[in-house]
Amino acid sequence: MTGFSGDTIAAIATPPGQGGVAVVRVSGSEARLVVEKVLRRGRGRGLPQARTVYVGTVHEASGGAAIDRVIAFWMPGPRSYTGEDVVEVQCHGGSLVSGRVLESLLAAGARAAEPGEFTKRALLNGRLDLAQAEAVADLIAARSESARRLAWSQLDGLLSGRVGVLRDAVVAARALCEAAIDFPDEDIPELEPGTLDAELRRIRTELDRLVASFERGRLRYEGARAVLVGKPNVGKSSLLNALAGRERAIVTPVAGTTRDVVEATIALPGGAVVVADTAGIRDACDGVERLGAERAHAAIEDAGCVLAVLDGSDALDEDDQMVAAAIGERAVIVLVNKSDLRQSAPEAEIARAFPRAIRIRVSALTRHGLDEVERALGTALFGGSDAGGEDEVTLFRERHRDAARVASEGLARAESGLLARVPTELIASDLAAATDALGSITGEISNEDVLDRVFSEFCLGK
Repeated sequence: MTGFSGDTIAAIATPPGQGGVAVVRVSGSEARLVVEKVLRRGRGRGLPQARTVYVGTVHEASGGAAIDRVIAFWMPGPRSYTGEDVVEVQCHGGSLVSGRVLESLLAAGARAAEPGEFTKRALLNGRLDLAQAEAVADLIAARSESARRLAWSQLDGLLSGRVGVLRDAVVAARALCEAAIDFPDEDIPELEPGTLDAELRRIRTELDRLVASFERGRLRYEGARAVLVGKPNVGKSSLLNALAGRERAIVTPVAGTTRDVVEATIALPGGAVVVADTAGIRDACDGVERLGAERAHAAIEDAGCVLAVLDGSDALDEDDQMVAAAIGERAVIVLVNKSDLRQSAPEAEIARAFPRAIRIRVSALTRHGLDEVERALGTALFGGSDAGGEDEVTLFRERHRDAARVASEGLARAESGLLARVPTELIASDLAAATDALGSITGEISNEDVLDRVFSEFCLGK
């Protein structure tokens, strides 16, 4: 990837809204000059020393009124986030103040940055590769500790390092083929199909392992879905609130209060889980309730695990059997609610209705059994733990999975070619395709369309 030198850009790097401090970031060859045009200090001028914090007042670029008292410092390239000269201005928080500071900097000669443009410049200037740049956005968007760890491992270079090793191995195999093509009469090691085939098979096995990690990685990063289902008034909404730790759903003694799907996100060791509360399933009394039941059935289809809620203080009835029929063969955990009351639903009867289900007696009122529910839910959705160690490379972006799959397919074609004794040029071509596919993960092989698609996902100021 070649270096990049463009105009000077500026953007607010902190979220909108009130806060103690807002950061306005400036990057480019004239970053320091732009800031010095609007910054006035009580003693001294400008920002004379790198990585030194200065206090001053930002004024309108025309030399007019003061906007805010700020601190500012500059970091000369290439030892900065973008690889260019970068200045950060820290002003008081609040969209109005930071917006006025940004306006002053733009009037002084900077251009408003596009989404992800700071990170894009870091990529083009060699401070990050493409997989690491994507990890920046993934780290910002992480909603669970598991997602944060995944994104950080890629930003720290774990994926890039593994892909680099595999790509180097493919390049070495390709070099053997091309040497045999270009120098057939020279004194070079003879191409041994058996040895090369074993090496390609080894690389492909590792690539296939990476591809296979995608579903697990996506679950760990994006989270999974679970759904609470049951007949009306068994305590689904109360259980949702208890699991979420806040009042997310309306709870009343009136059966059928929930008419639409209500969701809350809970954090489990394996990742985030979106738990949906649904309308009660029974013979509907009116059109609205019937529509709610239809949405409950749709939520069951989308969920990775179903939490079937029964009223433990009452015997099972036809509506409970209707719930069991709606779940069908899907993974299910039965929550026998209201364990704080006298129990009337016998275990044998529950087991007949839900023969393959885990059964847990809980109380939304006292929170009894909720820890066991979370453990069972984690096991059902994530395999019981945050699968994979800190040093395991796990894919969770479709672009990475697809590139690894293309590389594996290229190696498979090369292996078949070796077996069929096709011309060495065709084998080298398949290996070149595999090399390019791996290079596309880290950006060694890329194009502007890919970069535009990646950085369009970024927020402003990053």
